[in-house]
Amino acid sequence: MGAALKHKHAEPLGRHRQVPAACQRGFSLLEIILVIALAAVMMTLAPRIFGSGVSGSELKSSVRTLAAAMKMARDHAINSRRETFVSINVNSREFTTTLDERVHKLNDQLTLKLFTAETDQITAQSASFRFYPDGSSNGGRVTVIAGEREFFIDIDWLTGRVTVTDMIAKVQAGRAS
Repeated sequence: MGAALKHKHAEPLGRHRQVPAACQRGFSLLEIILVIALAAVMMTLAPRIFGSGVSGSELKSSVRTLAAAMKMARDHAINSRRETFVSINVNSREFTTTLDERVHKLNDQLTLKLFTAETDQITAQSASFRFYPDGSSNGGRVTVIAGEREFFIDIDWLTGRVTVTDMIAKVQAGRAS
């Protein structure tokens, strides 16, 4: 009895039903606007989601280069018994040292922030970190930022010691403990 029942609108197998012309008209203007708006939102969020455009290795390399220049300046001040300087310009993302005349360029997509003694600020955008023959320095901090990543290069005023701190790793280590 169940096999004998047929739905009165059922079509035989192998035949396709014709769709009325009114249903084949395409996308409405509202649907197209919504898709474009959604694409625009995705494009504005993409840089935040995928980072700053500076790879982790490029960021670390820039931080290490700057920190190494500071450590070399400190060593040179002690060995030569003369003050040495590392001057940094945050706008051009460049630094120079008294060890060589070269201008060292950092990645253009980095953001730099300086904190040092007021007497060693050259302009609002540049400052010098001074290392003395006894190993001490004027002290301060350089913050290197790329997207959500942030590194601190700290210069101890008493010992002149230069340390690098990865703030993301520090936060993650704090959460783990």
